[in-house]
Amino acid sequence: MTHDLYEFNASLLPKINYSENETQPAFTIKPHSILNDYGLRDYPLEVTSDPVFEKIFFRSSGADLPFDLFGAAFWLLSRYEEYLPHRPDQLKRFHYKSSLAYQYDFIRLPLVNLWLDAFKKLLLLRFESLEFSQKNYRFVSTIDIDNAYKFKYKGFVRTFAGFFSDRNLKQMQQRFNIVFLRKKDPFDCYSFLVETHKQQCIETIYFFLLGDYGVNDKNHSSSNIEFQTLIKHLADYSQVGIHPSFGSRANLHQLRVETNRLSGITHKVISKSRQHFSILKFPETYRELLQAGILEDYSMGYTNFNGFRASYCYPFTWYSLETESETPLRLNPFVITENTLKQDAEQTHVSFVDAAKPLIQHIKKYNGLLISVFHNDTFTEEMKKNYLLFIELATH
Repeated sequence: MTHDLYEFNASLLPKINYSENETQPAFTIKPHSILNDYGLRDYPLEVTSDPVFEKIFFRSSGADLPFDLFGAAFWLLSRYEEYLPHRPDQLKRFHYKSSLAYQYDFIRLPLVNLWLDAFKKLLLLRFESLEFSQKNYRFVSTIDIDNAYKFKYKGFVRTFAGFFSDRNLKQMQQRFNIVFLRKKDPFDCYSFLVETHKQQCIETIYFFLLGDYGVNDKNHSSSNIEFQTLIKHLADYSQVGIHPSFGSRANLHQLRVETNRLSGITHKVISKSRQHFSILKFPETYRELLQAGILEDYSMGYTNFNGFRASYCYPFTWYSLETESETPLRLNPFVITENTLKQDAEQTHVSFVDAAKPLIQHIKKYNGLLISVFHNDTFTEEMKKNYLLFIELATH
C-alpha cells in the first residue's frame, strides 16, 4: 500500500487505484469520504439495484466499480447506522426495521460477501495471475442457558412461591413430581445435547446467565451447587461463555462480577460472551466487554428476525467509531435463532428446516460461518427432532 503516486505508477504489480487520481493500468475505485472522515456524519444514502452487486450505495462514476465498495462495506460492518439517532424497540435495542438492510430488502443476504465475491471475479478478469486464499465453511451451535431448570434447584422460597403461582392443578402436580419425586425437569436437555454434539462432532458454545435474580434475569443462583455442577459438566465437553445479564447493561462492575463467577466455577479464563436478549448499544456495550476481558462476542444478530445484521457471514474485528481505531474484540455474527425460525415456519407454512435453508445456503455459498442460537428451555420432543434435522442440514 502506498500514497506515493510515482511509486504506484512505477510498480509492475497488479494494482488497485483507490483515489481520485487517473492512473494506468490499474483497477480503479473512486472513494467516498467516509474512510477519511473523523467523527459521525449522517451521510445521505441512496440505495440502488445493480445487476452485478445486487444493492449498492456510495455511488461513483468513471471507475471500474459503480460504487465505493470499501466505504460501503465499512459503513455496514462498523454498524455505523446504530450510532446514529434511531427508534429503538421496547428493550431499547436497535430495531431491525430501522436497518438499511431491512428497508432495502437485503437483510437476508450477506451483501458484503456478495460484493467481495463479485469484486474478486472482476479482478481476475483484469489480473489473471492473482491468487486468493480459500475459506472453509464452519458451523457452530450455540446454546443460551437463561434458566437451567424449570422447577428443580430453585431453593425453598422460590419453590414454595412457585406452587402458589401455578395457574392450574396440572402444573402444580408437574412441579411436585419434579421437585419431590425427582422426575425429569422439562428444561433438562443436557444429556441429549452432549450426546448429539459428540456423535455429530458439532462445535458448541454454551452461554450461561450468572447475573443476580431480577425481572429479566430469572436464573439460578451462581452459588447453587447443582447449577455449578451442570456448568462444569458442560464445560468438559464444549466451550463456555458468559451471558451478561439484563442487569449488567451499563454496569461494568456487574459485568466483571458475572464473568468472574463463571471463571471461578470453570477454572478457565472467560473470553467469550453473548448479551442477554442480544442487547447491544454502540459503542458502550463493546467498550465494556473489552474492559471486562472479553475478546469474542456472539451478539451480532437480531433475536426477533433471522438475517445478517452486519450483512456479513465471516467473523470480523470491531472498529470503534468513538476512538477511530480497530479493537481486539472479535465479532462472530449469528443469523438464526430457533424461536424466530419457528415463527417463520408457521407464518410461511413450511417446515422448521425449510425455513432455515435459504440462509444456510447463502453462508455455504461464501464458505462463511453459520452460528445458530438455541435455548435449553425450548427443547421439547418436537424441537429435538427439528434440531437433529437442522444439524444435518447445517453439516452437509
